[in-house]
Amino acid sequence: MLIRIRSRDGLERLQIDNPNITIAQLKTLIESQLRVPIHNQTLSTNQSLLIAKSPSEIAQFTDMFNSQTLISSLGITHGSIIFLSYDGERKIAGPQIRPAGFEGRKMTMDDLIAKQMRITRQENPNCELVSFDRDAANGFQHYVNETLAFGVKRGGFMYGTVSDEGKVEVNYIYEPPQQGNEHSLILLKDPDEERLVEAIALGLGMRRVGFIFSQTISQMKKDYTLSNKELLQAVELQGESDLKEWVTVMVKLEVNEDGGADVHFEAFQMSDQCVKLFRDGWFVTEIGADDDPKLSKMKKDVVVGGKDTKEVDNDFFLVVVKILDHQGPLSSTFPVENRNTMITMKTLKNHLDRTKNLSFVKRISDFHVLLLLARFLDVNSDVPALAGCVHAQATIPEGYQILIDSMAASG
Repeated sequence: MLIRIRSRDGLERLQIDNPNITIAQLKTLIESQLRVPIHNQTLSTNQSLLIAKSPSEIAQFTDMFNSQTLISSLGITHGSIIFLSYDGERKIAGPQIRPAGFEGRKMTMDDLIAKQMRITRQENPNCELVSFDRDAANGFQHYVNETLAFGVKRGGFMYGTVSDEGKVEVNYIYEPPQQGNEHSLILLKDPDEERLVEAIALGLGMRRVGFIFSQTISQMKKDYTLSNKELLQAVELQGESDLKEWVTVMVKLEVNEDGGADVHFEAFQMSDQCVKLFRDGWFVTEIGADDDPKLSKMKKDVVVGGKDTKEVDNDFFLVVVKILDHQGPLSSTFPVENRNTMITMKTLKNHLDRTKNLSFVKRISDFHVLLLLARFLDVNSDVPALAGCVHAQATIPEGYQILIDSMAASG
């Protein structure tokens, strides 16, 4: 006999040889013929299943929950309709009843996939929150505000830890070589420097946990949260990471009630769907001068709010993350790399002189100090070892102390 399965993809036919099969056997047939895994299937004779959104709402449809129930006992016969809800995406296995808009022409696989690709908002982030070391956060915003006057975009990578509960702690920011202007930010690759940065992170027991960037003052009056260029950069960096808790932080000016401007931090994750679409090549990555910055262009039609479109509001892809602050284990008083100021051995000497009342390990407990020192040390042994002493707040071996003092003295 033939029964019909209605899901979010439309109406599909299922061939059944034995009308007295169980629900478990029915699910097996759905998996083999319609390519929906058994563990993903929720079935019901109630069509309201298709408008249920949350897992708790879907769980209320229990009429086909018992896998040993015979479908005939539920009144399911030839021509009956069963409603199917499932998570994820799939490719439709074979010829189906054509969705509206395709009458009179043959559907391609791209048509079918596009018809399935519904853009939905992700309600909850994959991390609990992000907490910023106060000095690291202030150091970044102060430079963007006081030196660049929010006229040039600036970016950096955030390093820290992730707890078992998904709490991200940012303890320092590495600002790579970059080219920024009013509208765009290009992060330049320096493999040698990046090796040093990762070696330091290894010794400190930390890792790269996200990306931070500033918007410019000209963006204050725009009606978007992130522009299409910013979203593409953010999702590319998140997609390159294997960290599901990866966070993107935006720093911007906002007009306050008195007409002045305050600096604000906002944190997001790009949604899982956004990352998947980017990895699968759905996004148009060339941005035209006349393109609306609040919209991301897709190469194929997607479904947004029940309508087919190639343009998606960027906000659909953003998942808001709660921000807190903390006092981290490192200081942030040493000049930051790759800015307009030259960092020399005299800079190091001034820093050590200024902190001579502290223990030696405290004097070098600054990522930016460690990065300068790392340029003159072995990246495979000395750099992680020195950073490891800082991580443990252990006594710096005398040999390293003599070396660092001599380096400073040469300035």
